[in-house]
Amino acid sequence: MLQWDHNGFWLHYRRLERGTFQWPDENPSETLKINRRQLQWLLDGLSLNQSQAHREVTARTVL
Repeated sequence: MLQWDHNGFWLHYRRLERGTFQWPDENPSETLKINRRQLQWLLDGLSLNQSQAHREVTARTVL
């Protein structure tokens, strides 16, 4: 993953110990827009279409 940060690029590299990244079977020439949660799924070796994923927590108050 290549990330621009103000005055230069960061190069992020991740290798899975087992398996492969579950990249979507869409047109590879098109740009794929994902959110942070989906990026974490990809980096963990999971599919973008998580049917059993928990809903994202949006609560801001901890009791």
